Amino acid sequence: MFITLEGIEGSGKTTQMKNVARWLEAKGLEFVLTREPGGTRIGKAIRRLLLDPASIDLDPLAELLLYNADRVQHIRTVIKPHLADGKSVVCDRFFDATLVYQGMARKLGTGLVNKIHQLVCDGFQPDLTLLLDLDPLKGLERTWQQVDSGKRSQAETRFENEKLEFHRRVRAGYLQLAEMYPRRIKVIDASGSLVQVARKLEKILDEFLEGFNKNGHQSS
Repeated sequence: MFITLEGIEGSGKTTQMKNVARWLEAKGLEFVLTREPGGTRIGKAIRRLLLDPASIDLDPLAELLLYNADRVQHIRTVIKPHLADGKSVVCDRFFDATLVYQGMARKLGTGLVNKIHQLVCDGFQPDLTLLLDLDPLKGLERTWQQVDSGKRSQAETRFENEKLEFHRRVRAGYLQLAEMYPRRIKVIDASGSLVQVARKLEKILDEFLEGFNKNGHQSS
């Protein structure tokens, strides 16, 4: 199974990834946790460039191509090899993030983003995407609290420094994708307590696993 977590900044993806890991462990399934950008050695260097607030002059098209470079390396050296070995892969952000951040919020267009993904990644998609939905203002408030407390690196705040309207476009883009692909993308209200969010997440995972075991895959 290839499971991804998506959401705006501060939506709680990192925390809920740990809950997905506990769920997989309880089911007796082998798994690997990874992230984009930065899930490979080469990807870590790309991540530093993409998330560094000093990269303020990075052209949106260059940004898009860097994300795809990271993804090609990630798919070929981490994701697909582990899936081939029978392990589940859980990834913090994947292609949906590129669609909404670069395609919609940066206004490069989803057509271009889809075309590049098809060309360089063969259109590879997750089996399940957990979308943690949250008001952007609350998400940014959470994120900057984490930065101030030292739980989050100041060196990775380029997107947090974007205007609120940018983050609103990101959220709207995610919700639009969820409407387009309701069987793959499951929306979870991330405004509740960690326990409440975790329970909703586990319910979705239980239902997904039942269908996955019957069909061997989930379609969009």
